[in-house]
Amino acid sequence: MSDLDTSVLFRPFRLKTLELKNRIVMAPMTRNAAPKGIPGEANTAYYRRRAEGGVGLILSEGTVINRPASRNEPGIPFFHGDAALAGWQSIASAVHAAGGRMGPQIWHTGSTKGMSRWEPDAPVESPSGLVAPDKPRGNTMTENDIADTVAAFAQAAVDAKRIGFDTVEVHGAHGYLVDEFFWSGTNKREDRYGGPTIKERSRFAGEIVAAIRKAVGSDFPIILRVSQWKQQDYAARLAETPALMADWLQPLVDAGVDILHCSQRRFWEPEFPDVDGDKGLNFAGWAKKITGAATISVGSVGLAGDFFSAFAGKPSTTADLDALLERMAKDEFDLIAVGRALISDSDWVAKIKSGDKAGLKGFNAADLGELV
Repeated sequence: MSDLDTSVLFRPFRLKTLELKNRIVMAPMTRNAAPKGIPGEANTAYYRRRAEGGVGLILSEGTVINRPASRNEPGIPFFHGDAALAGWQSIASAVHAAGGRMGPQIWHTGSTKGMSRWEPDAPVESPSGLVAPDKPRGNTMTENDIADTVAAFAQAAVDAKRIGFDTVEVHGAHGYLVDEFFWSGTNKREDRYGGPTIKERSRFAGEIVAAIRKAVGSDFPIILRVSQWKQQDYAARLAETPALMADWLQPLVDAGVDILHCSQRRFWEPEFPDVDGDKGLNFAGWAKKITGAATISVGSVGLAGDFFSAFAGKPSTTADLDALLERMAKDEFDLIAVGRALISDSDWVAKIKSGDKAGLKGFNAADLGELV
């Protein structure tokens, strides 16, 4: 890290009822460490340590809604049922006591497989019974299935508000269920949830957002995580131009999204270099420019080494934050999410604030084996 002024990261942020002491978000990261889907004391301590370390907003790992086969690993936590919700309420209280703010990421994994290749005890579901282009897996969702899923997302958001969370994030990225509706390669439907355009294929997500907004009221902030890339195809793109990005994202903001969490593998890469050059706006920058919504950027913050190679077991060393600070000083996006660096170093934010460069840790994939 250079000697650039990091104070831009520590400006307060406010949107509706969400008040943050800084611009740093803990990104959702699957930990697969909730036995029988119930978060316990180890999960509580894990999140509390990040709040104590100075994170402004913690977004939980993906937590699944009340649908059969909504998760693809056995240790992924539920966000439904009395026991799981009691566990999450304890986590939210612990984060608040440590000075942080928090929202659960609510999720349905669609037809994807987890790393362990574990199989749920009910058939997986997706828009067209596909996990990737021309790769069948599971059932095609009926319109009743879709309606029940929309209702389950809304109920999870209501529960999040009821048990004390500050916001809620819908996982609409990375090739999971919502993203399988966005993607033409996995959405071959001929009803109102399909179609040749990204605007048509965004109907399912729009209905989820609208149902949540109706259920939680006007002041509770809604975050939607989106991505161009998919775990099934890292090079996939939903929007090749700014106009197509507007067709995709503007209806979702109009439906009630307050913050777009724009996931890319490397935050410093321009989204449309043919439009504004090699130093142009990134995904979050373009999303903010197009929709006017607040945005979160994310992607290998503070680390040298690719996301995928890191999770394959290769350590990632620390890296300068110069590009991040320059972009945030220009208000290209509003918040920055940090992922792997916070898995290995719960005090990463405090060290950045104090200028403790020597104390920063790189990400070590071995830390995924426990909640450190």
